[in-house]
Amino acid sequence: MELWLEEERERLPLWVPVALAAGIAAWFLLPNRLEWLAFCCVTLAVACAALLLPPGGRVRQAIVVGGILACAGCLLVWGKATIVGSPPLDRPAFISLKGEVRSVERLPAQHMSRVLVRPVGVPALPPLVRVNLDDASMPPGVGEGAIIAFRTRLMPPAPPSLPGGYDFARRAYFEGVGATGRVLPPLTVLRPATAGPRLRARLFEHILERVPGQGAGIAAALATGDQGAIAQADAEAMRRSGLAHLLSISGLHVTALIAAVIFLLMRLMALSRRAALDWPLMLLAAGGGALAGIGYTLLTGAEVPTVRSCVAALLVLGGLAMGRDAITLRLVAAGALVVLILWPEALVGPSFQMSFAAVIALVSLGEHSAFRAFLAPRGEGVGRRIGRNLAGMLATGLVVELVLAPIALFHFHKAGMLGSIANLVAIPLTTLVVMPLEATALLLDLGGWGAPFWWLAARSIDLLLLIAHGVASSPWAVVLAPAQSGVVFGLMLLGMLWCLLWRSRWRWAGLMPVTTGVMMVLTSPMPAILISGDGRHVAVRTADGGMAMLRARAGGYARDVMAESAGYDGILQALTALPQARCSPDLCAVRLKGGGRNWNLLLTRSSVRIDNAILARDCAYSDIVVSDRRLPGACRPRWLKVDRHFLARTGGLTIDLDHGTMRSAKAWHDEHPWVARSSRRPREYRKHQLYRRSNPASLPWMRTCRGS
Repeated sequence: MELWLEEERERLPLWVPVALAAGIAAWFLLPNRLEWLAFCCVTLAVACAALLLPPGGRVRQAIVVGGILACAGCLLVWGKATIVGSPPLDRPAFISLKGEVRSVERLPAQHMSRVLVRPVGVPALPPLVRVNLDDASMPPGVGEGAIIAFRTRLMPPAPPSLPGGYDFARRAYFEGVGATGRVLPPLTVLRPATAGPRLRARLFEHILERVPGQGAGIAAALATGDQGAIAQADAEAMRRSGLAHLLSISGLHVTALIAAVIFLLMRLMALSRRAALDWPLMLLAAGGGALAGIGYTLLTGAEVPTVRSCVAALLVLGGLAMGRDAITLRLVAAGALVVLILWPEALVGPSFQMSFAAVIALVSLGEHSAFRAFLAPRGEGVGRRIGRNLAGMLATGLVVELVLAPIALFHFHKAGMLGSIANLVAIPLTTLVVMPLEATALLLDLGGWGAPFWWLAARSIDLLLLIAHGVASSPWAVVLAPAQSGVVFGLMLLGMLWCLLWRSRWRWAGLMPVTTGVMMVLTSPMPAILISGDGRHVAVRTADGGMAMLRARAGGYARDVMAESAGYDGILQALTALPQARCSPDLCAVRLKGGGRNWNLLLTRSSVRIDNAILARDCAYSDIVVSDRRLPGACRPRWLKVDRHFLARTGGLTIDLDHGTMRSAKAWHDEHPWVARSSRRPREYRKHQLYRRSNPASLPWMRTCRGS
């Protein structure tokens, strides 16, 4: 091991942010403070035990530093969550609220705005609440600093509705938002806004006004990072075609801006003979590019990908100014370390993971000697040179897609397969045509002459959308998979890092956990029953592989969440239309097959009170009963009773009837500050009395898995 680490000595610093990230991830994965303390004790014990190894060795140094960094990562995010976060609202409430507007985020595609309000004179409320305000109800004077009064129904930030779903409550906690709601008109402006819209908001509105056609939202997103004006169909097409990264301000945009600024400054300063001969032009141009990158990062809201790109760009400019080769993995590690120290909660978000994974893959491929030799300049014709560069772009696209696929499957339950082909055209089109046209149009708008360039930019964006919709319509555009556990995701992520960060032949050992994770994803069973956290929405898998929902009038969001969590890309039928379902206005009974037997499922459909004798009779004939209300004790199904009382402690559920397993969206003893408290474990978890009443020969043992 010492010989191997000596060979890899230049790569050891790359694992510093990985060790810190391991501690941060442990705090999010482990449910309570006892386990957090146990993790810190174990990591420090491992570091202390490593001191018994012979001094001066790299193995001893790596274990000691890794253990300390993992413990520091856990304490770092734990401390920030304790000091910075905002606890959520205890329970939903109708309230008349007066507050100060902190920010207004327009969403033209949804015809509404998100208003961040600081309540005034209501100490029981969280310090910040976020409410949605329809454009039709928006009075003049609502802006930063305004005092407004309105009625609203406030809710705690939404937890994941199903296992593996999006956890808005976690994000809202670190952003300081403790409640959300919708404004009930009328809204009264007690004091108009004290300040005008910020530069980013003014730029956003200006681009929307100047760009003709449906590409205005994408043009505004490319310049400001605000995607609120992009139509839902266009946003979905960009995601399915693997082009969504173009809409998030990241390395592509920051690099293009800094490169353009450096190019212009170098050319302008070179017009002076004295400057060209006596001044350090590269150093001055790099300084101007650095200032432009910092300003652009602040303008676009300083999101994680933008901050990472800005930090990396500053390090690159510093290296170039000193005549050093700065495009290395150490640069990426430094950027990751800065982001993790300042925003440790960003680690568990898809933005951080996908951003750094893509950059690591690109830099690792670029550092490989064979790839460098393939792209090295040589004496050849123009056609061969263009073909070789296109092959290099295709190779980088394929590598990035392979690296991002596990992350996309874990967070979004789908991954693009044709993105590398779409990016061959989309990236040059965006970088070399659309963004220069937008920059030129904005510059000429100072004199009112930018209209022709806005028209050209709109036509270029139309071509970009044509590519996105064409690729997204292909049946091979995406691959879907049901929600995966954190163990599977961790295996694949660790294996990919092992392959990308090392350089010796031992790096190929990382293919073993990657292969194991892929096999687990391919063989993961599709859930037969999905139950939302409030119990209102239930979806079941039919015998022909389709899916059906209990409530036919469920909204598009609920349908999308159910389909994505199940890894299903078809149309959801109505449960009442199934031949094996028998439904009344209040109850619905359906028979499902799984595990070599039939399962009787009973669902409530309305809020009308059902006679206890009838409910007890129907429950006794059912294996599983699901309701969005609290069921009486007389309801005693043969296997599982899921009602409001049960779901309050488990959150949303997915049930696999073939293996008799169930996954919950949260653990009953979860002590993370954004999770609603559960005073005790549900009775079904403590005593398993439902299973003792079941026939052991016909019912498999049920294993309850904590949600990831």
